[in-house]
Amino acid sequence: MFECNRGKPISTALSAKLTNLLAQWIATSCRPISVVEDDGLELVLQAATGDPSYKLPARRTIMRRIDGQYAAKKAAKDAKIVEARWVAVTGDHWTSVNNDNYLGVTVHLIDASWELHSFALGVMKTEERHFAEACARQFLDVANRWGIADKISTVGTDSAPNMVAAGRILPFEHLPCVAHVVQRAIVMSLQAGGFDGALAKCRKVVGHFKHSPTNSDELNVQQASLGQVQEPLVQDVPTRWNSTLEMIKRMRRNKDALHTTLSQQKHNLALPTNADYEKLAKLEKLLEPCRYITDLLGGDKYVSCSAVLPALCHLQHAMKISDDDPAYVLRFKAAFTKDLNQRREKINLEWLKDLKCLPRAEREPVWAQLRELVKGEEPALQPLREENPEPPKKKTALLLMGSDSDSDEETPEDNTVERYKVEPSASLDLCPLKWWSEHTAVYGKMAHIARKYLGTPATTVPCERLFSVAGHIVQKRRSSLSPENVNKLVCLSDWWKEK
Repeated sequence: MFECNRGKPISTALSAKLTNLLAQWIATSCRPISVVEDDGLELVLQAATGDPSYKLPARRTIMRRIDGQYAAKKAAKDAKIVEARWVAVTGDHWTSVNNDNYLGVTVHLIDASWELHSFALGVMKTEERHFAEACARQFLDVANRWGIADKISTVGTDSAPNMVAAGRILPFEHLPCVAHVVQRAIVMSLQAGGFDGALAKCRKVVGHFKHSPTNSDELNVQQASLGQVQEPLVQDVPTRWNSTLEMIKRMRRNKDALHTTLSQQKHNLALPTNADYEKLAKLEKLLEPCRYITDLLGGDKYVSCSAVLPALCHLQHAMKISDDDPAYVLRFKAAFTKDLNQRREKINLEWLKDLKCLPRAEREPVWAQLRELVKGEEPALQPLREENPEPPKKKTALLLMGSDSDSDEETPEDNTVERYKVEPSASLDLCPLKWWSEHTAVYGKMAHIARKYLGTPATTVPCERLFSVAGHIVQKRRSSLSPENVNKLVCLSDWWKEK
């Protein structure tokens, strides 16, 4: 709480606290540093503190505080990374409004208390073309800067050819972003399903309102007169996840308001017919499971990689052909299933194996792999040595999500894997981290393996969120900030918001 000074100068301690809070606010909310020269903000703080003589700190002072906060926060993140035996990273490239290229990298790990941590490692400006070799070198530069080259288990990227090729060059396992995989399957299926005509009409209607404030205002009036929420239409973009679904939803929700508004305007639009709206309703139903899956797998506050194969199975089930399906739905489902199956084989299934998604006949090789991993875990329990800084070679790995308690075999000899094998299956509502936190003492070696694999994110969504922050910072500060300060502000914004 601010102290009430009744015209007296505020204390030195409060002044310092305000300066720190201003620096934190500027970093967290992507405010321009020039805001400390705003007379209005100064008046607000003078009124809040009761000190009419209070002066905002200078830009240099704010930058020094931001530098100090960055150093303190980075030291805390370094400590987390030092404690971890394994980390996973995700990365993606982004181009700013100033046409500058940046690489964003995030790290993901599970600590000794079985808490999942996800945070930014940095946003670095890149000058060279995004060839595979350059991308791989940039990833390694970030890894070496943070001292994690010998701890990285997986690198997650989108499915762009250069990133996939970079993944083959890097000495870590590569995991393509599953959300990109699903989105690409949607794009291919829309072309094959015969929805192009209806969607093209929707896009032109949306553009008619989005490109004209007057048209948009008239639509808002109609929405209000019909007792509807005043909401803008959404234009779909092939690379923006779930945007086609959101465009359809808003078109259908505002059908009456749209047609009433357009009937009062001069235009050359071909409006969607009743048959088109029927198609759109079918398409909305087809795309809703895809939205659910991308939202589910895009979280970074919970384990997502163990849900990948069950999620893909869910999509396969949602796309099963029904006798009631019209021809265009049949074509969409067939194209989606075919494309998803082809891409599924390229998402490193060896890393994501899930017993509950495997036929019983295929489970024993997974148990054999797990036994080998447990055997190889013994030397890994020794502390990491300074004299061996080389990154580890790629190795085949797997992720166990559930046990195989429905096995008809007799209980084998009492060892780690065999005891785990006969554990009752955990509830789907139970967080894997909670289960492992309660069973670490029983399955010590397997617990180390679980930390390694469960910390891997299923998507590159954390990087996408990072770039939304970077976009605000770069756009608001134009070219006045150095790449180093862009990196500090983006990281601080991400780190302050982590909790």
